[in-house]
Amino acid sequence: MSMFCYQCQEAAKGTGCTARGVCGKTAETANIQDLLIYTLKGLSLVLLEGAKAGLHFIDVERYIVKGLFTTITNANFDEDAIIETIKEGLVLREDIKKELKGKGINFDHIHDAANWTGSTKEEFEAKAETVGILATEDVNVRSLRELVTYGLKGMAAYAEHALNLGKESADLYSFIIKALADTLDDTLTTDQLIALTLETGKYGVDVMALLDEANTSTYGNPEITKVDIGVRSNPAILITGHDLRDLEQLLEQTQGTGVDVYTHGEMLPAHYYPAFKKYKNFAGNYGNAWWKQKEEFESFNGPVVFTTNCLVPPKADHVDRIYTTGVTGYPGCKRIEADLNGNKNFSDVIEHAKRLAPPEEIETGSIVGGFAHEQVFALADTVVEAVKSGAIKKFFVMAGCDGRMKSRDYYTEFAEKLPKDTVILTAGCAKYRYNKLDMGDIGGIPRVLDAGQCNDSYSLALIALKLKEIFGVNDVNDLPIAYNIAWYEQKAVIVLLALLYLGVKNIKLGPTLPAFLSPDVAKVLVDVFGINTISDPEDDLAQFMA
Repeated sequence: MSMFCYQCQEAAKGTGCTARGVCGKTAETANIQDLLIYTLKGLSLVLLEGAKAGLHFIDVERYIVKGLFTTITNANFDEDAIIETIKEGLVLREDIKKELKGKGINFDHIHDAANWTGSTKEEFEAKAETVGILATEDVNVRSLRELVTYGLKGMAAYAEHALNLGKESADLYSFIIKALADTLDDTLTTDQLIALTLETGKYGVDVMALLDEANTSTYGNPEITKVDIGVRSNPAILITGHDLRDLEQLLEQTQGTGVDVYTHGEMLPAHYYPAFKKYKNFAGNYGNAWWKQKEEFESFNGPVVFTTNCLVPPKADHVDRIYTTGVTGYPGCKRIEADLNGNKNFSDVIEHAKRLAPPEEIETGSIVGGFAHEQVFALADTVVEAVKSGAIKKFFVMAGCDGRMKSRDYYTEFAEKLPKDTVILTAGCAKYRYNKLDMGDIGGIPRVLDAGQCNDSYSLALIALKLKEIFGVNDVNDLPIAYNIAWYEQKAVIVLLALLYLGVKNIKLGPTLPAFLSPDVAKVLVDVFGINTISDPEDDLAQFMA
């Protein structure tokens, strides 16, 4: 078997990709990503030894966060770039070990992950084949280790975004390091690994709160906003991914150039922040969820900037228009690097846009969003009255990720079948399955309330906790809120673990349960938390309404 990867929802045959990833990554890249994770775990062991001696290495902790984010699904397909990241990690590791050895700390009997070494691509590829997922033989231990690791990848994504806006947490970094090291500990029981999984959910809540603070303190609280989905007549740049700091820099640098900026995919919620509304060339949103990008990038005509994951291997006829930055990478695509202060120069992208035709119109109209926690709290009296009067019978949290499987049509059908006295609370790109439907409103409250990106699922948790307080119930599960969540990659995993930590039960998760859940681990989630997968929209709706 040349590779084994089952971290995303599209794992081949529902079990795992073994020759080439459904996402498009090669076996070589998949294995090298496994080696990067192994390196990060070994580095974490060394950092823990340093912590015992009262030493902390903040730059190395940040490196670990970025390294985890690099391996998230659809982020980086560049094997050579990942190898360079591993080499950097080995240098950092050995430097710390040298310093600690001077303090009498011995590393002779530490795990191989903290001692292995290599210098050539061939050596790295050979080592990578020995440290993958299947190196853990016990299926339940493997399942729990991967569940924690994938949660940490999602956590790292949010931590990286917060760091880009000047916010970070020492406690969060300490947990990530401890949890990575724990996944190498063969003495931990399954019960201890389950406890570690729930602790990961606790820090999932913390990291989403940290990022929410970073976003809102920098750009203001999201507000109800109508976003144009048509086009203008100017040349333009399309920005996709999640990083708001990258968008801010691009908007600043395009002022007065005659080049418009459009969002794509998970960047749509940027329009809801007050700080971005001052940019007259911030034109609107173009297209839909990430998996339609090949066709939509062709009709857009202009260059595309990838700030984070959700990159699909581009077609040959537009690969020259793809720019990557941050953790993203693809062979043959141009890179935009940050300087030591995190500043990026988008002048090449802007000049490229000027040489190309304006985007072709693929749809017209607008969509409304901006229902993050503060905006919903401002509407609290109206919402509460609608619930008390019976105008709103139930809220459906339909957050998470979209994907290309035909089975995901379920979410559109489910939304269409919802009774007129129900409201959807959403975040993440799953909303593209229903945010352009004409679902109307209830007493002025839109029936689709979009809180933002996947990380903005924190808003949905805060809204639920606020309603719990207002209605005076003891358990969040006593509220008229049902959870029907779509997942695709590791950021959805940390959101799920965060919801479990908050005590939310009876979540429907689809379109399939994760392949990395062993039968025994899946049974725990079903028995303890009531998690189950989707079936038929009408049957599921009847179950929810009952």
